[in-house]
Amino acid sequence: MNDSRNAVTDWPGKRLGLPETGPRSIGRTGRRLVALAIDWAVASGLGFAFFGEDARFEVIAIFAVLNVLFICLLSGSLGHLCVGLRVVPLKPAWIGIIKPVVRPALLCLVIPAVIWDADQRGLHDKLATTILVRR
Repeated sequence: MNDSRNAVTDWPGKRLGLPETGPRSIGRTGRRLVALAIDWAVASGLGFAFFGEDARFEVIAIFAVLNVLFICLLSGSLGHLCVGLRVVPLKPAWIGIIKPVVRPALLCLVIPAVIWDADQRGLHDKLATTILVRR
């Protein structure tokens, strides 16, 4: 049987040993977008409150710092936690410090986040060797 045909019918994360649904399955696009909107709204609110309406770069910096802190401490950003997602390393271990720094840095560049593989992992997740899964 042709493996390429199976890849189309398989679920995202199957190649990584993740279940199709439920806890530890790949976080889907809808949840990811809502989480991103929550994180961006919080960063924007803080940026505008502390730096005024022209706080464009400050909002990006706040977004990145909040992501790093929350991923290090709680395995997910505030938005991820609100929608039931978490960031885990590809190989089970402590997430460390480097992965939570690399992931949001690449996310802030936007392009790595919109390039996905068959497992719905963005380039920012692939380079940080992390997976965004359901809680």
